[in-house]
Amino acid sequence: MTHIMFVRVYYEDTDLAGIVYYANYLKFIERGRSDWLRDLGIDQVAMKEGGHVFAVRRIEADYLRPARFDDLLAVETRLVQMTAARIVVDQTVRRGDEALFAARVTLACLDGAGRPVRLPRALAHALAID
Repeated sequence: MTHIMFVRVYYEDTDLAGIVYYANYLKFIERGRSDWLRDLGIDQVAMKEGGHVFAVRRIEADYLRPARFDDLLAVETRLVQMTAARIVVDQTVRRGDEALFAARVTLACLDGAGRPVRLPRALAHALAID
């Protein structure tokens, strides 16, 4: 199942050339992942209070086409792999049917000291039925 979140490009998201600054795509997909988890019923604040946080371990990104001021973009998030302590998602930023940016993101679940830990049971269950 693919989760979709929409984001509008504002002037502050663009560079001197009038296109979305490359690092802002990482912000867009971060929001997409947070929104995806929220829609699955996962409370990341409660996760943190329970001693679990996510950290990006790896990201592979392809910048395919530029987005511009006032574009309405769709941030798509899809789970591709889950292990005991990490998840891997594919994320695509689109303008209509056109893919502008694609990334594969590996997220590690960590405890308060930054050590890998198993995914919380509720999260693993929510992702298993996604």
